[in-house]
Amino acid sequence: MITTPDGEVTREPDGRATLRFRREFPDPPEQVWPALTESDRLARWYGSFTGDARPGGTVAITMTSAEDSGGPPEPARIVDCVPPHRLEVAIGADVPWEIVVTLEAGPSGGTVLHFHQTLPPGLPSSDAGPGWHWYLDRFGASLAGAEFPDWDDYYPALAPRYS
Repeated sequence: MITTPDGEVTREPDGRATLRFRREFPDPPEQVWPALTESDRLARWYGSFTGDARPGGTVAITMTSAEDSGGPPEPARIVDCVPPHRLEVAIGADVPWEIVVTLEAGPSGGTVLHFHQTLPPGLPSSDAGPGWHWYLDRFGASLAGAEFPDWDDYYPALAPRYS
């Protein structure tokens, strides 16, 4: 059963969809940040990487979930990185997925995560929304040491919410 809040879909003037998610975690940003930026921690919920992870650098991401593994590594350019508050990446070679994740201190000493992605042309929000919802729930589970959610609970069930 999915208990995390849905993301929000808005339309840009050019017709592309933008996804936004907000999540709260009990740990401070300094403890959450490594799960976004250290390969072994990122691998727990998304994918591992090798390469130059500095701003302007390029890494190769290898997906690690059973649902997405087995494909070739995807190039990702580190557009901006301000530890432990802001990470901006462009994933993919042809039409990159531009993603911005920010962390801020929450009111109770935890972390508020904001995720933002304007989707490339041709990528339906009804496909990407459930995927990022699932990945962010995996992120939360990895931080909590909890069981990972089942992809089949997210797609296609959540697709209409992100249309």
